[in-house]
Order: sequence, then C-alpha cells, then structure tokens
Amino acid sequence: MSALDWNRDGLIWPHREASRFVPAGAARWHVQVMGSGPPLLLLHGTGASVHSWRGLMPLLAHSHTVIAPDLPRHAFTTGHDAYAMSLPAMACEVARLLAALDTQPAAIIGHSAGAAIALQIALDHGCKSPVIGLSAALRPFPGALAQIFPAIAKTLFVNPLVPRIFTGSIDLVGGAEKFLWRSTHSRIDRQGIACYARLLKHPGHAGGALAMMANWDLPALRERMGEVRNRVLLLHGQNDPAIPLDWARDAARWLPDARLDVMPGLGHLAHEEAPEATAIRIAAFLAAAQQESTQA
Repeated sequence: MSALDWNRDGLIWPHREASRFVPAGAARWHVQVMGSGPPLLLLHGTGASVHSWRGLMPLLAHSHTVIAPDLPRHAFTTGHDAYAMSLPAMACEVARLLAALDTQPAAIIGHSAGAAIALQIALDHGCKSPVIGLSAALRPFPGALAQIFPAIAKTLFVNPLVPRIFTGSIDLVGGAEKFLWRSTHSRIDRQGIACYARLLKHPGHAGGALAMMANWDLPALRERMGEVRNRVLLLHGQNDPAIPLDWARDAARWLPDARLDVMPGLGHLAHEEAPEATAIRIAAFLAAAQQESTQA
C-alpha cells in the first residue's frame, strides 16, 4: 500500500513550507525543519504525523532548530521495510536519518510511542541528551496482555484487507473527530482534525501504524529502563484514557532521573490542546538541564 500523496493529500498539511524530503538508505523521509539554535528532535506517536506538532513547533523554534520527521511507514515517509518496525529497528532508522542530516539533537521530544523510540535511541545509540516524553507510552500491558495485544496487531497486519477495513470503518464510529475524542479525550483544532481524518482513512498509513504495533516490545524496554542515564521529563495529560496517569507514575519510578509533570484537564493529545503551556514546561526543563550540565 502506498503512502499519502504529498501533492494531493499534503496540500492541507500545516507548515508545508518547512517540509523537505530526505533520502537515507532506501528510505525517503518527510521532515519538517524550522527555527535556529540547538537542534530538537520531535517524534510523533503511532498513527500520527508531523502535523501533531503544528502548534508546538513554532514556539520551540524561537530558540531551537526543530526537526520533526514522519516516522517509518507513516504519512509521507516511504521506503521502510514493513517487517523492520520493532522498537530497536525504528530507533536505528531515526539514528540513520540524523546521520543523513548531520545533526545530534540537544534534546529529544517524543509523544506516546515516540517517547519509547527516544529512550531506545538513548540506550542503543549513545545519545545523552535530555528526553521529554509527552503522554509517554512506556509501560507494558499487564500480565498476559503484553503478549496478546502485539499478537492481535501482528495478525491484523499480515491480513492486507485489514487496513482498508479499518479506514472504511472510521465513518461508522462517527468520523475522525468522535474517534479522536473517544480514544484521547482531547479537543483539538479543525486543522488537526482534518489531518487526522486524512490519515485515518488512508490504508497505507493505517498499515504502517499496524506494523508498528505488531512489532512493539515494551517489556524489553522496561527491562532496560534502569540503564537510562538521560534526564527525563514526563508531561502527562490528567485525563488521558490511552495511557492512564498511574502508568506514567510507574514509568517515572522506573527511570533513574525522571520527573512527572501532570497537565490538568488535558487528554492524550495535551501538546496539541495546549501548545503554549507545553512549550513553557519544556523550556523550563531544558533550561534547568542546561544549567545542571554547565555546573557538572
């Protein structure tokens, strides 16, 4: 299944003027870059795209060079092997992109599954920069569910009809806006809803999200969280139904140097609902990390 068409679907994408396409190996990445200063890498979550940073990117770009790619097999990024979507493999692919861009991030900001990729990059590729996890998906499902859910996703992924069935069913559950509310408890702007609607109805993108879920192994990451030496900030929406707040508290305890900051009244897409409040918290964390590094 093909990716979205940049010259058709991409016409509605926020900050289109900041987009570029970067070759790295067999892949062709869609990347948005804006601002100047120390580089920040932004990694979206499963099933999203760079559009999820539309409000936050310009705010961070006042003091940083902000780099946001579409993850492998998501939105407008193409060329990645469908079976190379494990957490370590995706971290490796992002590291390859950074090498192609000849940059090392001063910090990595990841939303949901993007936060797991950020920590995997830290563990496998020697990145010592601070990590900010927004509604971070770091806690494995409890007990047997840890094996059951990836197995279900893998079964769905290998059936080529499933992504088309999924995309065709969005309207049956009330459309993209109702689907997003039920799954995230976040109210976002019309531009964001339009982009999610385009993504949710595209079989190629849905197939990429399924491939990501089918190959995810959070229990393996959980076993290594004690090795993480990066300073970590976990920003979490209080009303997030996708990643319960108690799960965020667990993750903060497992990481050696982590702080949890709860954002009242917000859901799983808190950074899209309240980009200004998110940017303020990120800036304060990065300033404190910089001061600590200078004093060390």
